[in-house]
Amino acid sequence: MISDKKSICNPIVFEEVYKTNIKALRNYIYYKCGDVSLSEDIVQDAFMKIWKNCSNIIPNTVKALLYKMSFNSLMSFFSHKKVVLEHEKLQNPINSTNEDPEFLLEEKEFLKKLQQAIAELRDKDREVFLMNRIDKKKYREIADVLDISIKTVEKRMSSALKELRKKIEII
Repeated sequence: MISDKKSICNPIVFEEVYKTNIKALRNYIYYKCGDVSLSEDIVQDAFMKIWKNCSNIIPNTVKALLYKMSFNSLMSFFSHKKVVLEHEKLQNPINSTNEDPEFLLEEKEFLKKLQQAIAELRDKDREVFLMNRIDKKKYREIADVLDISIKTVEKRMSSALKELRKKIEII
């Protein structure tokens, strides 16, 4: 690991920090937003900010700082997106489509219920659920990434599925 005496401004130290944290940080943001491209952009921006301000950063705080900066950037993105969507609603109140309106309504209701149900899951259950169902990771891989036992992964997945079944009525 990086010692306090090494500066993050040293390209070798920075590269080590990058290689050590990039995958886990990108996954963390991805599981919060569900968008690979957005998660990569946010994480890259965080590393760029760290590099630009490397002289002000204490090496042992880099990991926490990266996570905090990335999370804050994601929250800023969501806030901005919300404003943009509200503005678009005011500009285009009617959507035109050729699909059956009843089907579209049912699909929209189901997706809304699903997203709401996933959002309401406990953080730990949601994380395991998304890693398994979206990222297609096996329980062993999830256990390794989260540093927990396979049994814990199984329990969290079971809990997540039970909650989702309760909250979503089959259409």
